[in-house]
Amino acid sequence: MADSLLSDAAQPLERALKHTSISEDAIESLKFPKASLTVSIPVRMDNGSLKMFQGYRVRYDDTRGPGKGGVRYHPNVSLDEVQSLAFWMTFKCAALSLPFGGAKGGITVNPKALSRLELERLSRGYIDAIADFIGPDVDILAPDVYTNSMIMGWMMDQYSIIKRQISPGVVTGKPITMGGSLGRDAATARGAFFAIETILPKFDRVPQSTTVAVQGFGNAGATLAELLHRSGYKVVAVSDSQGGIYSKNGLDIPSIRQVKDATRGIKAVYCDSSVCSIADHQVLTNAELLTLDVDVLIPAALEKQITEANAKDINAKLIFEVANGPITSTADLILEQRGIYVFPDILINAGGVTVSYFEWVQNRNGMYWTLSEVNQSLQRKMIEETEQVWAIAHNLSVSMRTAAYIHALNRLGEAIDAKGTRAYYNTH
Repeated sequence: MADSLLSDAAQPLERALKHTSISEDAIESLKFPKASLTVSIPVRMDNGSLKMFQGYRVRYDDTRGPGKGGVRYHPNVSLDEVQSLAFWMTFKCAALSLPFGGAKGGITVNPKALSRLELERLSRGYIDAIADFIGPDVDILAPDVYTNSMIMGWMMDQYSIIKRQISPGVVTGKPITMGGSLGRDAATARGAFFAIETILPKFDRVPQSTTVAVQGFGNAGATLAELLHRSGYKVVAVSDSQGGIYSKNGLDIPSIRQVKDATRGIKAVYCDSSVCSIADHQVLTNAELLTLDVDVLIPAALEKQITEANAKDINAKLIFEVANGPITSTADLILEQRGIYVFPDILINAGGVTVSYFEWVQNRNGMYWTLSEVNQSLQRKMIEETEQVWAIAHNLSVSMRTAAYIHALNRLGEAIDAKGTRAYYNTH
């Protein structure tokens, strides 16, 4: 684990190991990714030129089942980042008791600079390059940052062309008409909402008197903000990559989503008179949003948003990680010392992979569920695992992050040990 991001991601694991009795074999097995693939993807651009893009796919561990993880399109995508995300997915799937291992993929690209045709060529080219590395029983893809159901549909279609058979199970988060699951688009946000609703009563908090700030107004952040707003929480601040808005009296989230969808920017909200009249808005940066004096802070953007440099400035009482790795390991310790409760990504944002599992199951058996069935199953799963992690944290007097990793490690350890350990072989 020499890579910086991966090393930082592994810090919670080191703390959790002190509270488990898993074998040395299991620990050794989890030190490095099982397989990593780096590919070059040639794309013929609309102007006739040829451009090469770097793509990655990492399968960190598949002890509990085939690899599972999204594909992100972002200018900062690197092998180090993808390895870290695959590492987190390994523990996320184990924490939720899903029959998957952890995987992740990505392409180093600014997708906003591509036409739709170029985006399709890139997506199909990625599958051309990694087709032998993935599969419904090997490694299953899903949407992530700047990828969506349309892109997943292209990927599934391209894999099916290569394999000469319809293979819906190779990708989740697909369009409904191509075998996607109802409820998948909102699954990450809805899963986080169920976890938040399970946790807040333990702190004697009720929606009407709970203030919330959400950093990141993409699919997960915007949907979660609206779910909280409709349930009576006072969402006072939201932001996207260009900046944010704040109102101490609370924001009208459905209206903001409508303007965001129409204009592609939150900043348009406070310069549109029909929306501005709803409340007095104050413009603020992403960094300023993180330091607001609110009850609940929800980082739902990218990694490393709260670091050693700004951890001392955080004023929220409770932080729910909807993004992957928004808090560095050093900042995490500072927040813990300050008495700020952090509820970790591998639990809070696991709704997406949980409904991806439901979609995979539906694809395999050919029976499709209603939206109510999906949401009820997700709610039951999120509440059950959140309660178990909460119990571990209190019984062992550890943070929720450490408790989540203990929970995952125990399951991973059992699966790895089932294949035989040093103690087993030395006994016989």
